[in-house]
Amino acid sequence: MAEGPHVKELVELIAKSLVDRPDDVQVSVHEFDDEGRTLYELSVAPDDLGKVIGRHGRTARSVRTILASAGLKIDRRIDFEIVE
Repeated sequence: MAEGPHVKELVELIAKSLVDRPDDVQVSVHEFDDEGRTLYELSVAPDDLGKVIGRHGRTARSVRTILASAGLKIDRRIDFEIVE
């Protein structure tokens, strides 16, 4: 999928701009072609976890909204999880 790397770069860019330790940001991609779904898993340093989740989960929810919109454009359901 041609758009996949661009979405991964977007997740990395957003996460790296939020955290204190951008070198620890890792994004893994899992595609489920039979479901038309892609899962992006974000891993950050333990002390940066709160920064990517945000107060009451608002930051994570905003990232999910952005990715859902990107998924509409490429006709895939995009899921986003933050891995502890």
